Amino acid sequence: MKLDRPVTGGPCWTELGTSDLEAAKRFYTDLFGWRLETDPRQEAGGYTVAHLGDAAVAAISPRYEESQPVAWNVSFSVADADAAVATVRDAGGTVVLGPMDVFDVGRFAVASDPGGAAFQLWQPRAFPGAGLFNAPGSLGWVELLTRAAEQATAFYTTVFGWSVNASEHYTQWGVGGADFGGMVTMDEQFPPQVPSHWLPYFAVEDVDATAHDATEAGGSVLMEPTSVPDGPRIAVLRDAQGAAFGIHVGGEEG
Repeated sequence: MKLDRPVTGGPCWTELGTSDLEAAKRFYTDLFGWRLETDPRQEAGGYTVAHLGDAAVAAISPRYEESQPVAWNVSFSVADADAAVATVRDAGGTVVLGPMDVFDVGRFAVASDPGGAAFQLWQPRAFPGAGLFNAPGSLGWVELLTRAAEQATAFYTTVFGWSVNASEHYTQWGVGGADFGGMVTMDEQFPPQVPSHWLPYFAVEDVDATAHDATEAGGSVLMEPTSVPDGPRIAVLRDAQGAAFGIHVGGEEG
């Protein structure tokens, strides 16, 4: 992505809700070289922040409830979570949770777009979001996979004021002139049971080697490593608990 820090309207954080916290910690630490710190407070529920050096880059957490799917979630920074929630509703989206305060670090809500893709809203206070983008092991791109592309475009441009850079094959989202993500229209190649969703991509030094390491660690490959025309080499992987995520060659963002 062409962002090097969280900005209002852009992606600021990604976190995994998993059914096996300890297994996920081992998998991603081995894959990305993360240093993990688990919040010791009981009310934090085992929330674990991943670091590269001193920079927080992502989080791993138990699911909030059993009905929550095992998945990576993408958060977008907003100036006012309550106002953003109202805009989400007015634009045809659904508010799933919140807004609610998270200690002194920020105000949080979960919503879904008209096509059913879930995302998170984050109003920063003490914690602005990821301290590093685009470096190996950190967030480098976010992608919406949807069966309702026209609705999604209208919704997200209304809620966040994103710019839309659309070509024949791919749509890119931007904020302040900086593209940070894209949109794929789900077709018959996607099984009907796969819902619309947001997918984070992590930067890596070697896509093929990382895909191999993921399978060796008990994960699987959903999309084999491939080189995008005029773009980076990418792959889509899945961890052993079923959470999908993308990887791409760092330094070739957007």
